[in-house]
Amino acid sequence: MRHLNTPSFALTRQSLRDAMIRSGWHPSATFDAELALCELLVNAWRHGNTPAPIIEILFLGEILRVSVSDESPVLPDRRTPDLLAESGRGLQLVAGLTTRWGVDPQERGKRVWFELDAA
Repeated sequence: MRHLNTPSFALTRQSLRDAMIRSGWHPSATFDAELALCELLVNAWRHGNTPAPIIEILFLGEILRVSVSDESPVLPDRRTPDLLAESGRGLQLVAGLTTRWGVDPQERGKRVWFELDAA
């Protein structure tokens, strides 16, 4: 199953939620995936300077793979922010919510992705 969306925040979350429910995923995994997707989407808008990131949702057997592509060639940097910093924890959040995540440089920009295992 494959879905491509334009970045309406609510519609994108709903598309992911609907696809995961139809595929029998547990509600807690669905919530984690929605939160991770939102983080990648916000990063693409804020840091990728891309008004319409490409979102891809794939079910590969027992693995959910979600990716967000933007036009910036700058790769994300997972960092440890100061304790009182108001930002800078997004990729830590994605790493904590998902099974694995990564980034693939593209000819134009990059694709940041995460995967969740069904178990």
